[in-house]
Amino acid sequence: MRYPILIILGLLPLVFFGQTYSVSGTVKDAEGKPLPFANVILLQVTDSTQVKGISADDTGRFSLKGIAPDTYYLQAAYFGYRSVLVGLDVRRDIEIGAIVLEPDVEWLDEVLLLGDQPVIERKADRIVFNVENTVAGEGNAFDVLRRSPGVIVSGENLEIRGQQATVYLNNRKVQLSQDEIKDFLRGLSGNTIAAVEVIPNPPASYEAEDGPVLNIRTSTAVAPGYKGSVRAQAEQSIFPKYSFGTGHYFKGEKLSFFANYTINPRKEFIRSDIGIRYKDPSNTTFADWQTNNDITTRSWAQQATAILDFTPSEKDLFNLTANASYSPNKQIRNEVFTEMRDGAGQLDSTLLNESELDDDLLNLSTDLSYERRLKKEGAFIRGNAHYTYYDFSRQQTGASDYFDAGGNFLRTFGFSTDARQQIDIYTGQIDYYTPIKNGNFEAGIRGSSIRSESAIDYFDVNNSDPPFNIALSDEFTYNEDVGAIYASVYQNWGKWSLKMGLRGEQTDVEARSVALNQINNQNYFELFPSLFISRQVGEENSLTLDYSRRITRPKYSDLNPFRYFLNENDFDEGNPNLVPAFSHNFNLNFTIKNTYFIDFYYRDNGAYISRLTFQDNRNQTLREIKQNVLESTSYGLDLTLATSLTPRWYLYFYNSIFYEDETFLAVESPIIQYTNEVSGYYGNLSNIFTLSKDGSWKADASLTYLTGFLYGSFQVSEMITLNAGIRKTLWNNRAVVSLTAEDLLRRANGTFVSRYSNQDNTHFSRPETQFVRLSFTYNFGNFRLTSSDGDIQKTELQRLDNE
Repeated sequence: MRYPILIILGLLPLVFFGQTYSVSGTVKDAEGKPLPFANVILLQVTDSTQVKGISADDTGRFSLKGIAPDTYYLQAAYFGYRSVLVGLDVRRDIEIGAIVLEPDVEWLDEVLLLGDQPVIERKADRIVFNVENTVAGEGNAFDVLRRSPGVIVSGENLEIRGQQATVYLNNRKVQLSQDEIKDFLRGLSGNTIAAVEVIPNPPASYEAEDGPVLNIRTSTAVAPGYKGSVRAQAEQSIFPKYSFGTGHYFKGEKLSFFANYTINPRKEFIRSDIGIRYKDPSNTTFADWQTNNDITTRSWAQQATAILDFTPSEKDLFNLTANASYSPNKQIRNEVFTEMRDGAGQLDSTLLNESELDDDLLNLSTDLSYERRLKKEGAFIRGNAHYTYYDFSRQQTGASDYFDAGGNFLRTFGFSTDARQQIDIYTGQIDYYTPIKNGNFEAGIRGSSIRSESAIDYFDVNNSDPPFNIALSDEFTYNEDVGAIYASVYQNWGKWSLKMGLRGEQTDVEARSVALNQINNQNYFELFPSLFISRQVGEENSLTLDYSRRITRPKYSDLNPFRYFLNENDFDEGNPNLVPAFSHNFNLNFTIKNTYFIDFYYRDNGAYISRLTFQDNRNQTLREIKQNVLESTSYGLDLTLATSLTPRWYLYFYNSIFYEDETFLAVESPIIQYTNEVSGYYGNLSNIFTLSKDGSWKADASLTYLTGFLYGSFQVSEMITLNAGIRKTLWNNRAVVSLTAEDLLRRANGTFVSRYSNQDNTHFSRPETQFVRLSFTYNFGNFRLTSSDGDIQKTELQRLDNE
């Protein structure tokens, strides 16, 4: 009997050590009413670290289980109420009854009215546009970006200070060409966006070719629990459009998860008017073509995003981000009617062209990141691996019928094309960050590889069996490898701060066209320095100077020599002879009372890759092509005011006076070169209102004015955009309904004019920028969970403040 007793006695400490208990109760207000979905957290007494956390149910009831015997603090918190700490000595199951929370009157008076508004923060190197839970966040991600301060939509491009912007999602580059970015952004719901960072001059940690950056930060749950939402949108313009989606957040002790899915069936319409005056060698107009092009697009784009965070310990974080874009059977129908008149304005003939394009797109991307916090406080090392698979196919058929001035049929011309493209993108990156005395140091290495294969088959129909036209058909391969290394150091000396960075990149490119029997090889190493100097002037004023050298590499879509036809007289084509362009970027910022911001910027764009349009007067064709310009410069003065005029009225006023020019080879003109230049003004006035005391009613109104700008060989006329929206929360914040109206003046689109030497063509395109959108979102689960970007992204923001 001795040994069993000894064994039992020996196991008793283990039994007691493994014993756990529960703590239960209810969270109520001072009137005894339950506070549903309040956050309840158990903290260590020694260091206030979180042990467990849970969200109460819809009756305010909670139960924390699996608690080891010890002394703890129990904290309860609720939106608009003061948090309380309750001391507990857990040696058994505890029922504490009710935790009573008092309203935080000061917080309600000062923060509730302002904290939810899309406050626009002006930092040293960027503007942060906070849109979460606002009218501005309704719609899709493209709507949010084009409403962000300083962003101009030019055609399908998002531009900042006249440069094409690179889109990032949670500090990870979206690996898509500019033509495909819009579809991606339309599939991402604006409800999932916490903020947009507008970065005109990125620091050394960004790729040298990024240019200005738009970084989308999505919302994530930071309190334990689950919440979800379903949403629907109806939009009325020329055609009605719909969007349906759902989002889900879950956060546990070690695992957090976010998933979003959106389906966006759309029918869109664009009316384009094109005018071309063809001229003879004496510069006299001998033909005047006026074209109306109606473009109707039907698409069924779907977008899914998943973000998984796993923290096995306090020092380790794994992140897996996956995105899928799927757009099957996208149909584009062009109906083109052209009147061809002679120099005297007499009708010579007419052209009726119809073409149909059928596109299929699949884009899959995956990011895997690991971050390890090091022994030194604030230091970490992070690794990232990325893969993108892109598959695109396009079939086009077209037919043109010609008629004389009397309407009699003359002839017909028909063609069809079959194009496909597959792209694989691989990237890997390692970053190291550590605080140092009065500053920090960071460094990293990165490698990327792009493999692209494209092919197009062109068939000339002409009312017969379609022969294979070898002259226009082609196969194109593009391989790009880039290796990069960077380092930067930040130092602070009282009122002075300095950040210096240096990035080196080795680039190897091989582009091969079978039809042209041409190989474009590029192999070069370049250094890209960056510098940020800041001086504090008084308590609320500062002066900052920054500089960076950057690169613009030709994209595979730019080098691809394929032609895409509107009709046989109007087409786009790539240019396999493009070379990289290097730019020098300067910016001087003066901040006054953290409210007024004055920026002067200057940019030497070098041999910038521009989109140019040329008319061939002899053959009467119009082609659009990418070309390195000879030189280009941009400079301007930006004035910004961001302030709360009253507790319920937030004002953001952005003004920019600018100049930009491009000098390029005028390849279809008697002159050798031409300088296209423009001076202009861009202004954005945004007003955000809290209409009710409880914050449930909100509204915004914005006015944007642009005198005009350069677009390659074109000068664009003035554009005025007036938008307004209102938002109402229902059922104790369980649901949100919003109504938005955009382009109320119907003047959001400008006319593109290219007029010099023997070039005289105009283009006016009017997409459906004027619309009314009704959105409804229903939240379930613990929908009161606070949403933000988490501790890691807060650390990133603190770092950015130093930049």
